[in-house]
Amino acid sequence: MQLGVNVPNFGPGTDPGMLREWARIAEGLGYDLLMVSDHVVITPDVAERYPDPFYEPFTTLSWLAGVTSTVRLGTTVLILPYRHPLLVARMATSLSRLSGGRFVLGVGVGWARQEFGALGVPFTARGRLTDEYLATLREVWRTETETEAEAEPGAAPVPVWVGGHSAAALRRAARFGDAWHPLRLSVARMRTILTDHSLPAFAPRIALRVTETPVDDPERLAGVGTIEQILDDLEQLRLLGADTVVLDPYHGDPEATRRPDTAWRALTEVATHWKTAS
Repeated sequence: MQLGVNVPNFGPGTDPGMLREWARIAEGLGYDLLMVSDHVVITPDVAERYPDPFYEPFTTLSWLAGVTSTVRLGTTVLILPYRHPLLVARMATSLSRLSGGRFVLGVGVGWARQEFGALGVPFTARGRLTDEYLATLREVWRTETETEAEAEPGAAPVPVWVGGHSAAALRRAARFGDAWHPLRLSVARMRTILTDHSLPAFAPRIALRVTETPVDDPERLAGVGTIEQILDDLEQLRLLGADTVVLDPYHGDPEATRRPDTAWRALTEVATHWKTAS
């Protein structure tokens, strides 16, 4: 099972130097994947949690591809209804080829009603649009693959991870996804969903918050607790069939982007213990 990191590409402490340092540390610790978030218009509902500067994900990952060598790069998650699907297909294919096939496209329907309004995209149609756009992406890549006489390195279809855990999201993941990509759930909740539904590969994003004493809350999110609890969460996810687990050390406080040392220590602790346990 591979481990990834959700890197904050937003907030008052984030700049090119900080993004480069996140990438250097994560790749140096042996993490397999770097992922970033997506917002286009920083409306008030977005700014409360993910304020400016907010670095656009395709641009950011293209730049990070040039300052890394082996780590995969991805979106967790690209809000698919915000962009024309043919544009997404072209950008994703380009990034995959330029990075040597390292790109993973994680997608979701989005939640920020004001941002949808600013972009002129109907909020209530976001699920339907996401399904339509995923179908278009699949058709574009199928056609391109069939018409290429010889596939170039990195020209294979881009892996698509589908986020969400509603009934509609699970149907979407089963129909269009290469992996189901749930965000910040408990291990018990993920186990129940995997038991009750036929889904593709499993690649969750979990929280990362190391505590000194055990967290006894029955609703405890995966990745929150002592290092022993977190390592057990990872082992349970491995047993559930997770191909990749993405660790998310951001907990909603934009000021924390100015102080990444806590997140880096947690990532170091997990990487060190996981390598030893494995």
